[in-house]
Amino acid sequence: MSGEAGKKGGRETWFLLSTDHVKSQAQLYGSVTLPMQNAKTAMVALGANLPVSGSPPRETILASLSMLSDSGLSAIAVSKLYQTPCFPAGAGPDYVNAAALLRYPDAWSAQDILAALHEVESSFGRKRDVRWGMRTLDLDLIALGQTVLPDPITVRHWMELPSDQQSRAAPDELILPHPRLQDRAFVLVPLAEIAPDWRHPLLDRSVRELLAALPEKDRVDVREITDGGVVKPRHHA
Repeated sequence: MSGEAGKKGGRETWFLLSTDHVKSQAQLYGSVTLPMQNAKTAMVALGANLPVSGSPPRETILASLSMLSDSGLSAIAVSKLYQTPCFPAGAGPDYVNAAALLRYPDAWSAQDILAALHEVESSFGRKRDVRWGMRTLDLDLIALGQTVLPDPITVRHWMELPSDQQSRAAPDELILPHPRLQDRAFVLVPLAEIAPDWRHPLLDRSVRELLAALPEKDRVDVREITDGGVVKPRHHA
């Protein structure tokens, strides 16, 4: 099929091509650990739990990495794919999650990276009308090296926000590192594959240490998806 094949059929062909491309990238780079103190490397969490034009979330995640590369964010390392319970619990179908380290142009600011992530989300039909709602694609900027934005006091405010307020309150500016990073196994499990030694600039704990501090149930609920699309059974850490 040609690229014009479609709005519908063409989209499916594009998914298949990009899946093969990103699989090879993941196989090549998935076990690489890079010095995340390098502020020119963006740490990004990927998630999806709704289909796009008939293609399942697993294909969306893989295809989005190719589109990110086209936008200037090239993948240096990509984790395996994981299936995780929808957050908050019971809010919808299980998610497919992954993490990636993306290299970005020297001239780009954090806002430029965020804008590129949002543009790719939009191309996959992402709508931002419900906080923590179901999503065709979610691309979260987790960290840029040891950068803290906008300042340590503001970041700590959002990190320490009581759980009963988190679904109602959202910052009106970019917060880095992501304020919920340390609480989410669906972010930390994939990150531990590709950036286990990155240290949180305010907590002074590595990804590996943050993951180990989570309840065991949270960790085992994040289940690896094999190349054939089979979800591995839960096992205790």
